[in-house]
Amino acid sequence: MANLYRDVLNSIPTAAIVVDRNLKVRYMNRAFGEYFHAEKTRGTLKEVTGCREREQECGQGVKCAYCPLRNLFSEVAATGKTAFRKIIVSNREGGLALRMKVQPLGKFFLGIVDNAYETEIAREMVSAQSIQQRLLPPASGKEGTPYSFTYIPCREIGGDLPDVYEAEGCTMGFLADVSGKGLAAGMLSAFVKAGWDRSEPSPARALKGLNSKFQELNLDERSYVTAAAVRIEAEKLQVRYCIAGHNAPILLKGMYGISEIDMRSPPVSNWIPDFDYEDRVIGYNKGDILVLITDGVTESRNAAGEEFSLERVEAILQRSENAERFIERLKAALKDFCGTFNDDITAIAFDL
Repeated sequence: MANLYRDVLNSIPTAAIVVDRNLKVRYMNRAFGEYFHAEKTRGTLKEVTGCREREQECGQGVKCAYCPLRNLFSEVAATGKTAFRKIIVSNREGGLALRMKVQPLGKFFLGIVDNAYETEIAREMVSAQSIQQRLLPPASGKEGTPYSFTYIPCREIGGDLPDVYEAEGCTMGFLADVSGKGLAAGMLSAFVKAGWDRSEPSPARALKGLNSKFQELNLDERSYVTAAAVRIEAEKLQVRYCIAGHNAPILLKGMYGISEIDMRSPPVSNWIPDFDYEDRVIGYNKGDILVLITDGVTESRNAAGEEFSLERVEAILQRSENAERFIERLKAALKDFCGTFNDDITAIAFDL
């Protein structure tokens, strides 16, 4: 029966710990151990919570008198009454803010951390965010075709994926926008990152390959990926491009103004599984600026419900002398216009 109770307690997301009158830990469930990254399942509070007061035994250090966890259990031991506190516990992971309830349990005391599950999820979100940040290219590039970009997810995990890299002596640019937001979008963007063939010089063939891999996920029609891919062929002064359902056009600023480059083709999805994407080519002059944006940029709204619009993006591009200045001005203008965002904001600009 004891093993059954232990199995039940280990299966719940609520963190629980049992302490005796000497403040020695007699039991903790799995959630508590994962929450504190405990090195031991029994012992002193210091040993199981990863306390950073290393010089002294638990209760003997200078800071022990101020330990909120120790004081909470001591209070219940002295009064025999249940106590509830919001406390901050310092350990090897930094500071853990938690809500803890301690109640007498015969000759023992039961501590329950009622927000341990939420905190653990938040911690995992931070880790996922860090991983996603590593998928991004450097903020700017000087090798090959110089570029600058901005990426502002509206939640902890975003669904946009910008990438810039070199292939066969040419600079490649890729910008994807997956359906949905949050964790689901983040997982789909990770799939796009893994499924995109960087060795393929043709944007169209790379998109067709990604579309083929997407079919293996067997997702419903609500899941899809819009994307724009370019290959900057500097020796020929031309840009080879392909667009898959991307609402926001590619922009090219030249001596005669700004050209909007669009293409009527479906997104990467299971809507048209065998769609045959094709490359197109547009020429440019040295000094032109090429811009890829997601529709989160143009469709961001202010408090009055007004969209930022493509016209505002083009106005900023028109008065920007290079890619870096365009990105800087775009970020400032979006912040002034919207304040907060309800969609991911991503833009890449290249100095041709």
